[in-house]
Amino acid sequence: MKKYNRIIAMAGLLSLVFLLSACGTGDVDANSTGIWSRYIIYYFGEAIKALSFGNVGIGIILFTIIIRVILMPLMHFQTKSMRKTQDLQPQIKALQQKYSSRDQETQAKLQAETKKLYAENNVNPYAGCLPLLVQMPVMIALYQSILRIPALRQGHFMWLDLSSPDPYFILPILAAIFTFASTYLSSMSQLESNPSTKIMNFAMPVMIFVMGMNLASGLSLYWTISNAFQVVQTLLLNNPFKIRKEREEAARIARERARALEKAKRPKKKRKK
Repeated sequence: MKKYNRIIAMAGLLSLVFLLSACGTGDVDANSTGIWSRYIIYYFGEAIKALSFGNVGIGIILFTIIIRVILMPLMHFQTKSMRKTQDLQPQIKALQQKYSSRDQETQAKLQAETKKLYAENNVNPYAGCLPLLVQMPVMIALYQSILRIPALRQGHFMWLDLSSPDPYFILPILAAIFTFASTYLSSMSQLESNPSTKIMNFAMPVMIFVMGMNLASGLSLYWTISNAFQVVQTLLLNNPFKIRKEREEAARIARERARALEKAKRPKKKRKK
């Protein structure tokens, strides 16, 4: 049941992404209609222009960083929730083995025990998904403002014509590298990896690279800055190296306690007189 609930939650999130991505087509300006185009994408574009200081590339970089900083508390909450859920996975698996029968009564007991375990540890397995419902519309609006506002697709930044693909593929390569680093670092903190995670670790960078080769370099600039920030954010909020070290230390302490208890239970040998 947990697996199906997770699938339903992810399906709902993907539906939201596709819905917002498809909201409106064509260029956006002050005469555009619709809440999404006129009041969200348009004002995102105006904010980028205000931060441009004469160069649209600078505006894209600064606004992307500002948005990422604003969303950091949500990301911190999300990573904490996901980590707490991950730490309970060994106990969840033990319950699944204990109630492995597929009959309705046994599965009901499994659900009850799982909910009890989450409650005792103050964990909400769906809490990690909630920040995404806020983050995704914001990031899609930022993406579409660069894509659909002519002033943000034009101009030059360093060697780039922001309305054309990067001729040297430097930004697509950087965007792909930072995307891989971000997804890989996130997966390192998981207790167990699964095939879908491994596929995403490689599929996402490839997709970003291919799109970066064919779309306006303004979008590649956005992907590069956004994913680079994500790497730094992961190292600050959910450092997998620190988490692994803490888990190894906790496992070592648990082994020492187990050995001490086992030693205490052994019968003491009587000394010969």
